[in-house]
Amino acid sequence: MPTKTLQIPTTDGQADAFAAFPDHGDRHPGVLMYADAFGIRPVLREMARELAGHGYYVLVPNFFYRHGPAPVIELPEHIGEEDRPSVIAQVMPLVEAHTTERILSDADAYLRFLTTQPEVDAGPVAVTGYCIGGLLAMRTAAAHPGQVAAVAGFHGPVGADAADRDRLLAKLTAQVHLGHAETDLTPEALGELNQAMDAAGVDYTSEIYPGTVHGFTMSDTDAFNPAALQLHWDRLLPLLDRTLANN
Repeated sequence: MPTKTLQIPTTDGQADAFAAFPDHGDRHPGVLMYADAFGIRPVLREMARELAGHGYYVLVPNFFYRHGPAPVIELPEHIGEEDRPSVIAQVMPLVEAHTTERILSDADAYLRFLTTQPEVDAGPVAVTGYCIGGLLAMRTAAAHPGQVAAVAGFHGPVGADAADRDRLLAKLTAQVHLGHAETDLTPEALGELNQAMDAAGVDYTSEIYPGTVHGFTMSDTDAFNPAALQLHWDRLLPLLDRTLANN
């Protein structure tokens, strides 16, 4: 599986990024993958390679590049409960500094870069994200309705609040899948979110993954749930297959 470490030109400098893609010479549909707040690390590279193995060019940008190249903070090999408070304390200032303006400016740069790679075909792209990356994915899809055909978010917020969420949903033309953790969303809140997507005319699936806590896709954390990670693939891959011209 070919991989590359790349530099993406942005209005504020250069964002380092990881890319994985199939090892045959054709052009492939592009997928922009946003990491969780812990950033690019072995588990994200593994997930990008897994997705690339299904026929996609997967680009994973370091969206905290303004603070340095990945890893922006030093992470333990396994992020256990005892490590989590200190890691979160280091990550939160980076999250707070990553304003909507920065998110949208970077999204323009990431999509421009992704769609001009020689291994990427000229069709629409998909965006997927985890934790805060889910919010970045939704903002990217809403800002590029003609270009993003699918968006998926896992254990991530849909907007900063209900009004922000509704503004995002009103702009979406992509097909959507949202996979929520039991600890992130009550059934009542899920119903409210799904009603908002219905009202906005969004083509979506949205569900709480059973037995999960926030971060369930990440195998290097205590939150990891193997069955939920598999369910994530079972939802994501058909979504991409339906919306991208993956030949």
